[in-house]
Amino acid sequence: MLAGCRRALPAALSRALQGRAAGPGRRAVSTSWCPVGAAFDVKQQRQQQPRGSAAGRETGLFGVPELSCPEGFQEAQDKALQESEQLVQKACSAPPGPETVMIFDQLSDSLCRVADLADFVKIAHPDFAFREAAEEACRNIGTMVEKLNTDVELCQSLRRLLTDEVVINSLDPETRRVAELFMFDFEISGIHLDEEKRKKAVNLNVKILDLCNEFLTGAHLPNKIDKRVLPEHIWCNFSAEGNYLQIAGLHADCPDDLVREAAYKIFLHPNTEQLSRLEELLASRNSLAQLVGYDTFAHRALQGTMAKNPETVREFLEKLSDQLSKRTQKDFEIMTKMKMKLNPQNSKLMPWDHPYYSGLLRAERYNIDPGLYCPFFSLGACMEGLNSLFSQLLGINLYAEQTQKGEVWSEDVRKLAVVHEMEGLLGYIYCDFFQRPDKPHQDCHFTVRGGRLKENGEYQLPVVVLMLSLPHSARGAPTLLSPGMMENLFHEMGHAMHSMLGRTRYQHVTGTRCATDFAEVPSILMEYFANDYRVVNQFARHYKTGQPLPKNMVSRLCESKKVCAAADMQLQVFYAALDQIYHGKHPLKKSTTEILKETQEKVYGLPYVPNTVCFRNHLQLKTWWMPLFQTSTRTLKHLSRTHKNIQQN
Repeated sequence: MLAGCRRALPAALSRALQGRAAGPGRRAVSTSWCPVGAAFDVKQQRQQQPRGSAAGRETGLFGVPELSCPEGFQEAQDKALQESEQLVQKACSAPPGPETVMIFDQLSDSLCRVADLADFVKIAHPDFAFREAAEEACRNIGTMVEKLNTDVELCQSLRRLLTDEVVINSLDPETRRVAELFMFDFEISGIHLDEEKRKKAVNLNVKILDLCNEFLTGAHLPNKIDKRVLPEHIWCNFSAEGNYLQIAGLHADCPDDLVREAAYKIFLHPNTEQLSRLEELLASRNSLAQLVGYDTFAHRALQGTMAKNPETVREFLEKLSDQLSKRTQKDFEIMTKMKMKLNPQNSKLMPWDHPYYSGLLRAERYNIDPGLYCPFFSLGACMEGLNSLFSQLLGINLYAEQTQKGEVWSEDVRKLAVVHEMEGLLGYIYCDFFQRPDKPHQDCHFTVRGGRLKENGEYQLPVVVLMLSLPHSARGAPTLLSPGMMENLFHEMGHAMHSMLGRTRYQHVTGTRCATDFAEVPSILMEYFANDYRVVNQFARHYKTGQPLPKNMVSRLCESKKVCAAADMQLQVFYAALDQIYHGKHPLKKSTTEILKETQEKVYGLPYVPNTVCFRNHLQLKTWWMPLFQTSTRTLKHLSRTHKNIQQN
């Protein structure tokens, strides 16, 4: 019933601005706003407030008063749970009608406002106490969600509405659709089961939640090895801890073949506890799916998507793989020749070579040296470029707003106000763009609060976070982005704008809360803008000289993306196929590692490396509700991003 907060996945620039849900008139302009570009090229200065004034008091994270300390999560959680109990009673006693749907949405919003915020804090806050408190809140709210999803009396109140022909015909299309989505959440949670089996379904969901959290934590941990095992001349590539070296990634861009090989074999070395969690997680998901009436977990997870079922996904992947086969083989042959040229003594192409040599081929063929492009893509200039694009396309401007003490979790987080020329303030984007210790190395979008039309007629403004891993500025220069970083910035900003523009009456379907296999499509459109000279020419200026980026450099950059595009896509097809098998028929015929080896050699084409696993590569469980198989969704994102780069010849 409350899958609204559980579907807060990255999405895209999709819905038109809907005036009927825009609230009562234009919102006032704030005098604290300043140009967006300058805010990202200078160190943020906090406003000095008069001592004792209301504005001078410390607030909490995202302006939530309770969250000025870790203990505040308990208070916020308790308040949400208490409010949810009152709303459940109200929903069960209300006569069938539009008010029923509104109460359900209030209930969903009450829990999502805590769960979504906590889901971000538990992975991104630099303070362990905050992360721990947020994780506990996630677990407790998640448990309540699963209990409500199997609450028979609550479900009956919704069923009375959906089975009353007169009432259902009187509902507007949006209200009716939201009611149907709430019922769908009941159904996939096992509402039709007897009491004992419903309790079992709740327990399985809580177990899956815990396993996902444990798996996510383990996937981010580095592996360490006695430094004496590795040649001394490559030690400098890794972090040292006494007599050990810590390997925290694949070092895919390193020009030294030995460094990439060592990183791949060590970072992806199997961890017994992680493998056990993975197998238990897959088995638990299969048990849950079969308990509630599905053949496999993939069937259950795909039912609410555009693909509908695993058969459609499998057919799509098989057809795509067939089309890619010859071109992928050709790409691998070109990479092998390049490796043979640079390393004739060890010229066999291995999995750790693909990212490096494909990048090298692009750079060599089209003279794509990131160092030549970065000076034209200062972060401030890119933000001004986005601002200009949104202004021209949508009548929207971005303004930097000063944050208050305690509102953000790191001093380099920036807050943007999103302002429409007619509707006024639409919402807020918190930009957590810079690297810091223990921050996950992933680019993503988080919904912190969904938009909705409140009972008093005002519109609840959406709040989101964009998280990137950009380098800090150095030696007096602004932060400079590579072409890939710039494209990722445009992509993620597409997610944020979807959250701002997807203004609906109900938060259950607002912004990015949509079918997961649609979620990335509109954001991909933003990447087209990032690769269009007519757009890039408006903001790409050398940060020292002001010289515009030459048109031929943009053309070369776009052409370079066609190099090895088939092999890049084939890798994503492999990840998707593996997830489909893992979440297909159980019990699995072989161990997860044996399935990995077999699928990699059959679908990908490069040899499996003994004693390695790939879940660090592609299973990014950013949220506790995200199905492991969602790699297939990310693959659709990658495919839509890449198909344009593959030519028949």
